Amino acid sequence: CRQDTNKRFQLYTHNPQSAIRYHLHFIQFISFDATDLNQPIMKISSTAIALSFAYGASAFAPSVNPSRIGSPSTAASSTELDLFFMNTLKHKRAVSKVNKPARVKDSISEQEVRGLFELWNSALATGDSRVVASRYSKNPVLLPTVKDDPRTDYDSVKDYFDTFLLKKPQGTILDGKVHIGDGWATDMGIYEFTMGATGDKVKARYTYNYVQEDGVWKIQHHHSSVMPEAVDMGKPITPDEVRGLFHLWNDALATLDPTKVAARYAEKGVLLPTVSDNARTDFHSIREYFVNFLQLKPQGEILESHVTIG
Repeated sequence: CRQDTNKRFQLYTHNPQSAIRYHLHFIQFISFDATDLNQPIMKISSTAIALSFAYGASAFAPSVNPSRIGSPSTAASSTELDLFFMNTLKHKRAVSKVNKPARVKDSISEQEVRGLFELWNSALATGDSRVVASRYSKNPVLLPTVKDDPRTDYDSVKDYFDTFLLKKPQGTILDGKVHIGDGWATDMGIYEFTMGATGDKVKARYTYNYVQEDGVWKIQHHHSSVMPEAVDMGKPITPDEVRGLFHLWNDALATLDPTKVAARYAEKGVLLPTVSDNARTDFHSIREYFVNFLQLKPQGEILESHVTIG
């Protein structure tokens, strides 16, 4: 090991094939004898070693002659490892924060059951789908508000929230009832979401079934569906209301926020844009188009139109 001028310690190890270098940054992973930095005494925590090897030895194999290892000029950029360590720490801390208060005690009260919803809501606020998915059990059933297919494992739950979190949702329980049993609890009622990306509000019915798993209360079943009366399928839209949808889109342009503009498009919308040859057929590609287009600060006006309603 040696210390360079950036307070960064580099660990070198040799094998018959190549020389592998691991950068161990001085954050929370390394402790050393502070009485004398020149002493060859260093204690590297098992966490640091594990994370270094988990990241992959081949990613940090020097591209230069191994005989030159140790020269400052051959030091590879540590940006990727910085990001790896910081993202890993950030993710683990966020997961711990939203799950720690849910640890199982001798019993659970109605107020504490309702508090589990607030933990889930806090997970939404992180904007990290991995953190939200961590609140669900190992074998969950999520029947989401804006998707048809059930989500029954970590990956599919995370996939749903990858998209849903782009709307920056935050929920509030308007009315609910809690039931508590032996090792389980249920919270059922009506909640309302405010979509921070658009300002839209969506009211829905909900059911959360909580179970004890590895000493933590987790969501085993979550059902969410839009209020039937809010859909109002029997009422046709008027021509003026159709033109009003254009004004909503125009207002989204005025925010200069590509996320808010893209949120105005359907999940499987098709955009054939004015200043690009490529069709945009999903949220991400539509948003990407407006990142550039909004730099022109556009505003539209309908001069003449004909509305057809089916």
